[in-house]
Amino acid sequence: MSKPAEGYRYFVTYSGLRLPLNLVQPLDEKELHNRNTYIRATYDADGRLATCEKLVYGEVELLHEYFYRADGVLSSARIAMGEDESVVECDAAGAPIRA
Repeated sequence: MSKPAEGYRYFVTYSGLRLPLNLVQPLDEKELHNRNTYIRATYDADGRLATCEKLVYGEVELLHEYFYRADGVLSSARIAMGEDESVVECDAAGAPIRA
């Protein structure tokens, strides 16, 4: 995993199914103490979503890690849910390649 350009950003949830996920409803770090579930994200130096983790009661339930081509288009995503992990390869437009 690459080092984030800055610290974590926090969100209530995400919308849509397209990768990378569209994170919505930003949270301030001070708001986390009242929440059981939230999304913790990092962004790369170019401002692209690098990782997002869904935390439930302090444990990572879902992880997405994104990799981009030099032109900024998504090249692949690693998705982990517990012990299950998969890699989604993307075409030149950033759309998932269906096997």
